[in-house]
Amino acid sequence: MSMVEEPLYPIAVLIDELKNDDIQLRLNSIRRLSTIARALGEERTRKELIPFLSENNDDDDEVLLAMAEELGVFIPYVGGVEHAHVLLPPLETLCTVEETCVREKAVESLCRIGSQMRETDLVDWFIPLVKRLAAGEWFTARVSACGLFHIASPSAPEMLKTELRSIYSQLCQDDMPMVRRSAATNLGKFSATVESAHLKTDIMSMFEDLTQDDQDSVRLLAVEGCAALGKLLEPQDCVAHILPVIINFSQDKSWRVRYMVANQLYELCEAVGPEPTRMDLVPAYVRLLRDNEAEVRIAAAGKVTKFCRILNPEHSIQHILPCVKELSSDSSQHVRSALASVIMGMAPVLGKDATIEQLLPIFLSLLKDEFPDVRLNIISKLDQVNQVIGIDLLSQSLLPAIVELAEDRHWRVRLAIIEYIPLLASQLGVGFFDDKLGALCMQWLQDKVYSIRDAATNNLKRLAEEFGPEWAMQHIVPQVLEMITNPHYLYRMTILCAISLLAPVMGSEITISKLLPVVINVSKDRVPNIKFNVAKVLQSLIPIVDHSVVEKTIRPCLVELSEDPDVDVRFFANQALQSVDHVMMSS
Repeated sequence: MSMVEEPLYPIAVLIDELKNDDIQLRLNSIRRLSTIARALGEERTRKELIPFLSENNDDDDEVLLAMAEELGVFIPYVGGVEHAHVLLPPLETLCTVEETCVREKAVESLCRIGSQMRETDLVDWFIPLVKRLAAGEWFTARVSACGLFHIASPSAPEMLKTELRSIYSQLCQDDMPMVRRSAATNLGKFSATVESAHLKTDIMSMFEDLTQDDQDSVRLLAVEGCAALGKLLEPQDCVAHILPVIINFSQDKSWRVRYMVANQLYELCEAVGPEPTRMDLVPAYVRLLRDNEAEVRIAAAGKVTKFCRILNPEHSIQHILPCVKELSSDSSQHVRSALASVIMGMAPVLGKDATIEQLLPIFLSLLKDEFPDVRLNIISKLDQVNQVIGIDLLSQSLLPAIVELAEDRHWRVRLAIIEYIPLLASQLGVGFFDDKLGALCMQWLQDKVYSIRDAATNNLKRLAEEFGPEWAMQHIVPQVLEMITNPHYLYRMTILCAISLLAPVMGSEITISKLLPVVINVSKDRVPNIKFNVAKVLQSLIPIVDHSVVEKTIRPCLVELSEDPDVDVRFFANQALQSVDHVMMSS
């Protein structure tokens, strides 16, 4: 092929591939657009490639989605920001297709391009595009238009700004609910670009239209707008305009709207300030905590600690705590679980006395809940309560419940308890640990579930690190070594694992005198799985003990195992012997 014809080649291939019946070929071609554009050069990309893409109405959504994404980063390939406007026509077409994800990606790409365009180009090219989409006959164009106003508005001259606000207001009253939904979703972003003088007039008028919409799907999106607008308005305007809407929404006939209020209420409290929160929003929040729909109660319960932080402790105890007590025995396990995940955070807010009198009984009832997730959520946050009420009270009231959970029939609950034992141990101290929790740690080594036994061995290592080798030598090592004679080979394997984890913490002396003899003894076990685990443990002990011990004790044992009838035992023994040789050579 001659040099003159070569640049024609990429676009010819692209055209062929984009007309191919195989969707994968078409997709690959679109994903290579940047490579093709580089081959064509900036001018030919503008004059040939982009017009071709504008005319190419592929009917496959996957191809269109890929195109919408690629065009968003195409500014460098068309000659920089001064030529960015040439990318608008194909994206405008994509904004009108039926598939939602394609339209959303096209809007995202248009926003990315628009945010880089020069002000004059925005006025000449971008704003007319927004107006065309907003006046589109098909609802999909109008839905897409709503997401572009926040890019178009800031650089528009005053007359155009007024026109854009007027168009947006019409979109808020559109006949199609999908358009009104899009207008509600994007109102916050558009409002952030509008001057404060027009916020209280034009924007609040649009907002009121949306809050009174007959479709709950529009109203619930307007709730999100409440929080966004609340941050833009002065507190007094927020109280005058936003607060009444929120109070109405908290009693809306649609539970989905009430659910959104429960999720957003905390942010609104920050916007309106403490006094209106106490007077108006607390009663609304209490209503949501007692809502007849479980989903609403879940959302409200999850915000209970955040809400209490805004109020003073007296108000929390007076208004919120009675609802919390009711929720702790709610008929829905998911409500109780949502409450359990945040309730411990109320302890620092309410202080010591209120926690002991009011919250402790609730913690205890949730710790004994029949649903495992509720119990786990309480256990995972115990440290927050310990900081407030101290260890003595915590151990008297909550530890019996923890001991009960340590023997729970659900293995995941037992696992969660094991994972929190080192944390509890560090908080409770060594004396308390020996009395209450020591026996449990040994019991877990003989659990029926492997994950529990595995976690128990790691737990022993972390405890040895926490309390030191001397304590471990007295309280852990003797009990662990006794279990090596267990008739079941799986439990003997667990002990080998525990020895390999404890050895680095215990140090060379204790490893040689106490741990190594036990491992050597077990190498004569009749079960091959035990024997090859002995080889692995011996390999892990090589860096810990002296070279003389390696030669006199470890090597002979491994040589014996390397002649075992079982192929796996021989493999791991030889692997360990290689480690021995490597250490000896390097030393």
